[in-house]
Formats: sequence, structure tokens, C-alpha cells
Amino acid sequence: MDRRRDVAREIARIYCPLTPSGVEQLASILIPMKFQKGNTILPEGKVCNALYFVERGMVRQFYYKNKRDVTEHFSFEGRIVFCIESYLKQEPSRLIVEALENTKLYAIPYADLNNLMVRNQEMEMLYRKILEHVAISSQEHADSQRFENATERYERLLREKPEIVLRAPMVHIASFLQMTPETLSRVRNGNMQGQHKSQQQENCNGPAKDTNDAWWTKAVK
Repeated sequence: MDRRRDVAREIARIYCPLTPSGVEQLASILIPMKFQKGNTILPEGKVCNALYFVERGMVRQFYYKNKRDVTEHFSFEGRIVFCIESYLKQEPSRLIVEALENTKLYAIPYADLNNLMVRNQEMEMLYRKILEHVAISSQEHADSQRFENATERYERLLREKPEIVLRAPMVHIASFLQMTPETLSRVRNGNMQGQHKSQQQENCNGPAKDTNDAWWTKAVK
């Protein structure tokens, strides 16, 4: 129970503050689960009947289109993953969730959470904050695909979620960014070359002069 209590506190810290009583109630319904790398957490056609908090590891959501798998989402430590349409409608999922690494999750069962929300308003607020986080994240990703070019999409991912770039297979990252692996390779090489040129330029020019310090020195004199 102690570990589940710690996880409940972490969920509250990330998504929505809870009272000690709320933490205890949330901890009481958490179910620890372990998956080996490559294991399926939620298969296509099964109802998503829980929210899954990732304590350790990385998972991805994907689907098949034209005999190729398309990555829709990555989740890692401190994130909650679930198939939102299947979860809300309690219908079979068209998405698949798999472990990209050895992963430990804590399931928050659909029925148990609903029972808590009936009795405790702060549980309803926690649930709402989780949905808001997922909706905003999905919208930001969709906007990135619509309005940014390949380089901009990769640089955003590198800036905002470097864990994915460091840990996920390149073929899945390419799929997530809606580009071919070859395009991703070119973008990555261009990004690294640009960083190398910037570093060379900085080394040649020496440390940048602080104009504010120069102004201050002149003013004092």
C-alpha cells in the first residue's frame, strides 16, 4: 500500500492536488502491472477499461493502416496513457498499446474511478484535469502536423519531449512525426550539422560580449 500511496501522491502532484483523504482513496484502487519490452498492454478490439500511469518505462499507442503501423502517441514516466475513445465509450479499441521498454504501470480501473467520482468531488476534478491534459497534448500534436514542416516538427519534439528522441526507435519516431525514416534521417543530420556549425562559429568568435556590461563600465567611468 505504501508504494501505491506514493504513486497516488505523484499523480496528484502532476495532474491535480488531492487532500490526504483523496490520496488514500486513489491509492486504494491502483493496480500495479508489469510488462516486458515488446509486450502488448492493450490489444486491438479490447475495451480500454483503465487509465494507466507509467511509473517506469515507455509505451506507445499505434494502429495499422495499409499494412503499416502508425504511431499515434508515446508515454513515459509520469504520464497517463489510455485509448480515449474506447475508454469514454467503453467500446473495443482500434488502437494498440505496447511496451517499448520493460515497463511498470499502475492501472486506474474505469469502474472504480467512476465510483470514487460519485462520492468525492476532488476525484472528478482529477479526472477532468487528466482529460484536459490529454486533449491539449493531442491538439498540439495535430497542429504540429498541420502547420509545421518536417524540420520544425522534429525540433519541437526534441525541445519538448527529448525522452522520446533518446529512447524510442527511429522508425516509430518517424511514424509519429508523419515522415519516412529517410526524411527523419536527413532532418536529424541537418539538425546536428547546424548545431556543429553554430559551435564552430562560437569558438571562432570567442565568448559573446555583454553589451550591458560594456555600457555599465562606460557609464561608471
